[in-house]
Amino acid sequence: MSEEEQHQFIAMQESLQVATINRDGTPHLSTLWFDVVEGDIVFETFTKSQKIKNLERDPRISCLLEDGLVYEELRGIQINGTAELHSDPETVHYYARGVMARNNPEIPKEMLDTAAESMSTKRTAVVVKAEHVATWDHTKLGGTY
Repeated sequence: MSEEEQHQFIAMQESLQVATINRDGTPHLSTLWFDVVEGDIVFETFTKSQKIKNLERDPRISCLLEDGLVYEELRGIQINGTAELHSDPETVHYYARGVMARNNPEIPKEMLDTAAESMSTKRTAVVVKAEHVATWDHTKLGGTY
């Protein structure tokens, strides 16, 4: 995918699959809502979650956005990078507000700050700093594999 196609594809996605590394070296996978801020994937989650404990120990992270139900329609982006963790409530509030606005368009804008603020004290925001991006788009194969 071109850079523009990647931006369009990411904008269409609702969920982000996130992989961190458990203490024993096995992957820990979870699915989250996310936002894009200044070109970086961002999400927030409970500070006590396994993914945050893993990232505190080892900041390497992989993210996957994908769609398609049959082979000739499969598309996706895998982002490998480093996680920047932010636990101060003001920063978490900023990112949480964006995630909520992107994924809950029914929440009135005047209520977003209140909702995000209530989430900010027990959560950590994660900014994914991409180091390698791999993409695929089987719709471009024209039926030849």
